Amino acid sequence: MLESPISFTELVKEESSKADRLDSEKRAFLSAFIRMNGYLQLRDNKNGLEVTSENSAIAKVVYRYLKDLYGIRARFAYTRSAGFLKRIVYHVIVDSDAEDILNDLEIDFFFPLDPKNVIATPEQLASFFAGAFLAGGSVTSPQSTSYHLEISCKEEGFARFLLKQLLRYPPHPFHVKLLWRRKKYVVYLKRSDEISDFLILLGAKENCLKFEDVRVSRDFASIGNRLANLDSANYQKSQKAGERQIEEIHYFLAKVGWNGIDNPKLKALMRLRLDHQDATLEELAKLLSEELNTTISKSNVNHLFRNLDYEYRKAKRNGDERKR
Repeated sequence: MLESPISFTELVKEESSKADRLDSEKRAFLSAFIRMNGYLQLRDNKNGLEVTSENSAIAKVVYRYLKDLYGIRARFAYTRSAGFLKRIVYHVIVDSDAEDILNDLEIDFFFPLDPKNVIATPEQLASFFAGAFLAGGSVTSPQSTSYHLEISCKEEGFARFLLKQLLRYPPHPFHVKLLWRRKKYVVYLKRSDEISDFLILLGAKENCLKFEDVRVSRDFASIGNRLANLDSANYQKSQKAGERQIEEIHYFLAKVGWNGIDNPKLKALMRLRLDHQDATLEELAKLLSEELNTTISKSNVNHLFRNLDYEYRKAKRNGDERKR
């Protein structure tokens, strides 16, 4: 059977799981991860702890962190989830001392409290975010047409706590929002620059660079398209203005002829417009400057054409009134 290609979310999670963390940061990581993906089990009249993940690399990290911090030997097991896909779920099982571990991580499954000591520094808080993301997070592929990063939580209280911490994150707050979807509370980010910052917090720097490369290329392409559309719109606008100016020039020539145009600048500009019908105002200003041997700006040319348009409208209006 062909293996499905690894998703961008999986790449981010695997890179984050390999990030170097101090013991205090491992503790913060476990506090979030176990709060979201752990539960108590009674074994031989003792409270045991079971932590699950669908990613073997993440399960191994949880196992290693538990061993590093508490010197315990957890057990590994796996099951297949129900449903069509039948994904493998990895279980990290602690048979004893679960209460001591949970107390140290500031986790209480029965009366949930917000942790404080485990997230005393920005670095610990970043590891706490990493634990939450690896437990229930996802991020859209950089190739996607819209950017989105989210963390799905079973508990509303924990989701709101996560939201509050992200909104107040000391180095710089994130513009996060909360929604209820598919029986879960979802904390999410939409701004691409903040998604990049969050990936760095997770320790996923390589994948952040991939995300930024695609994002910047797309943004440049988008800017290029907008500029092309703007150029096209400006060109069409310029063409219409030129056609109107030529119509007004012909109207005055039919009425009074060249000798009836008293303003030498305007007369020269009218001749140039008839000779260079596709020229821009800037090009006409340059041609007029050369012909009159003086500096004529684009705004001067625009002002002359506005006067011509004013006189044209006035003459047309007077003509229409006489017809009545």
